[in-house]
Amino acid sequence: MLVLALILAGCGGAGNSNWQQVQGSGFRFQAPAGWTVAGATASNGPIERVQVNEFRLVHAYVHAKQAATAKELDGVADRLAQQLKGNVSSRRTLKVVGLDARAYAIDHRGLTEEFTFVLHGRHEYELLCRRAAGADDAACRKLVTSFRVG
Repeated sequence: MLVLALILAGCGGAGNSNWQQVQGSGFRFQAPAGWTVAGATASNGPIERVQVNEFRLVHAYVHAKQAATAKELDGVADRLAQQLKGNVSSRRTLKVVGLDARAYAIDHRGLTEEFTFVLHGRHEYELLCRRAAGADDAACRKLVTSFRVG
């Protein structure tokens, strides 16, 4: 019985040791444990990066305007892809910690950049994950699933 308890205790802690918490102003998320943290950014060399930027909206976001907001963000993603000389490879609407969000992947110059815009009142949070094209997306998935406001 003691062996089983030790095994279960070990399993509970092992998953958490692979991640570190990154704190921003009014938000937090998890990034890979070995990455360098500076402000609300964690990076591993010149390519791999996760970060969150916060922007203040002129008007509070309301769910009833989700379709119009998605259309506006689609235009932003298209313009960004043009600037990067790449293309938007995916776009989707989702919930992040129960909040409305819109996510995009832009492929360019051997890189994939994932942008997830999370809308909360008068705040827009831009979750960014950059990696080499085709590389493991675990850090990107963890950024989105671990993001918290407050």
